[in-house]
Amino acid sequence: MLAKLWSRLDAAERRLRHSFGRDISTPSARRWSSLHYNLFDHAFLRVLWTNFFQIAPGVYRSNQPTHRRFERYAAMGIRTVVNLRGEDKHAHYLFEKESVEALGMTLVNAKLWAREAAPRKRIIGVIDALRAAERPMMFHCKSGADRAGFVAAMYLLVFENAPIAAAKKQLGLRYMHLDFTKTGVQDYVLRVFEARQELGEIGFEDWIRTEYQAKAIQSAWEARRPEIDCARELMGG
Repeated sequence: MLAKLWSRLDAAERRLRHSFGRDISTPSARRWSSLHYNLFDHAFLRVLWTNFFQIAPGVYRSNQPTHRRFERYAAMGIRTVVNLRGEDKHAHYLFEKESVEALGMTLVNAKLWAREAAPRKRIIGVIDALRAAERPMMFHCKSGADRAGFVAAMYLLVFENAPIAAAKKQLGLRYMHLDFTKTGVQDYVLRVFEARQELGEIGFEDWIRTEYQAKAIQSAWEARRPEIDCARELMGG
């Protein structure tokens, strides 16, 4: 009974969420989209809570910024915004695109997922975007905890030659990342790479481009398989 009720409420919430918030072209539409942005995307929480940190010279991680925060970041000299949520039809993206363009920054969309191991081509797309981005730059997801944490760790590994132990710290409670939830798959990816290092030296980007397989890692994570077993399986092709 309770499961059925919850399912109906969840379906009703999804219908309401997708019923508006896709237009900012008129004053009335902007008001409705602003409501959507604050109600469903929780923008009101991110007015003061920024999850904004520098991870390397000229490189920052964040949650989804509001317009006023974009103004502050532009004043800091930030030139490129990498949006890890990807292009979207809803208000959070429409307002972001409008803000970034008005402030003369470059918006790059490079979508990842928080609760799933991202496909290889998606991760490579993020690496390529980070490599091409004009600095100073920032990247963000919704809360700045999971996708931003994974990309921060990846940035340190690929571009700063940081040890894996230092990179793994980008996924932690300091950033509101909870590794015991479904988002723990992000930690698992890093631990599988760490285990792979025990089998032979390889750079993170090379590992992603040649051995990484999202479906295999996701299955191994869900089965709670030892990381070394997953690393061996991926290494063997």
